[in-house]
Amino acid sequence: MSQSPTIHNTNTSVLQKDAIDLLKKLIAIPSFSKEEDKTALALTQFFAARNIKVNTIKNNIWAANLHFDANKPSILLNSHHDTVKPNKGYTNEPFSPIEKEGKLYGLGANDAGGCLVSLIACFLHFYAMPNLGYNIIFVASAEEEISGHDGIELVLPQIPTIDFGIVGEPTKMEMAIAERGLLVLDVVATGKAGHAAREEGENAIYKILADIEWFKNYQFEKVSDLLGKVKMSVTVIDTDNKQHNVVPSTCKMVVDVRVNELYSFEEVLKTIQENVKGEVKPRSVRMRSTSIGLDHVLVKAGKDLGKGHYGSVTTSDKALMPFATLKMGPGDSARSHTADEFIYIKEIEEGIVDYIQLLEKIV
Repeated sequence: MSQSPTIHNTNTSVLQKDAIDLLKKLIAIPSFSKEEDKTALALTQFFAARNIKVNTIKNNIWAANLHFDANKPSILLNSHHDTVKPNKGYTNEPFSPIEKEGKLYGLGANDAGGCLVSLIACFLHFYAMPNLGYNIIFVASAEEEISGHDGIELVLPQIPTIDFGIVGEPTKMEMAIAERGLLVLDVVATGKAGHAAREEGENAIYKILADIEWFKNYQFEKVSDLLGKVKMSVTVIDTDNKQHNVVPSTCKMVVDVRVNELYSFEEVLKTIQENVKGEVKPRSVRMRSTSIGLDHVLVKAGKDLGKGHYGSVTTSDKALMPFATLKMGPGDSARSHTADEFIYIKEIEEGIVDYIQLLEKIV
């Protein structure tokens, strides 16, 4: 790893130290989705200690720059402070922030604590600056890991109108300019119950087999350069019957559909419903595919800093934002939800600098 980066004419080292200290504090506080009240309080206290007023909406907090001007456009800086539960493979205590060999270990360190504290440091850098071309709004959101309704979706209607934003997720500080949407479908085939020995009824399992085969083999025509093809996977199969000698009258399956940015959910659903015989019901159409143009000011600024771009196969709160967003942050997505989760200290230090330099090209 390179030496700690610096920015001229600002006390970057203080921002970096405070960010890392804050992350250690957050790691030590369990903050599973829907149980983030204590980390929300810790974040509120962090800002209060710096005389910055924050607003709370359930377990979400948000703040605006000191010289907020309703006549100016606004940029959102957002990451989440909830975590998944630790898996059984941990050898470290998941809630003990351990700094060792340039790494900071702990649940949520990588996903997305490093992004969160780096964006906070970036917000603090710009907070009191007069005459900015944009307002800067910071949101630490809840329930991201479960795509909950009381997270960013609850916050957005209650904050100033956002023109575009940065969503902090671990991307190695590369630019994720597109993200697959997630569409979960329940498909039900209906037959007729009967006694298996007498060959009575209509077996719903047999009726659903053709639909399974269709999901396995069908290929949507449009293939994205960033996200590849639309991917459909049958992941769960169940019947209404648990007896060996009864022909099941219904068979249900769950289909996981990952939609690229070239299709709307409505287009995908229409194609599926026209081709399968079972009844198709989407569980939710909230987590839509998203993209931001290569000509967007955020992406251009990132290119000027030498950042690469790609399409992300994972979903985030970006899917719930009705404006252009760039997903970018320190850390590595491959470490998310793994045992003994960690982030490199240098990744946070460099992430803070990169975020600041990115916004300096815009505001």
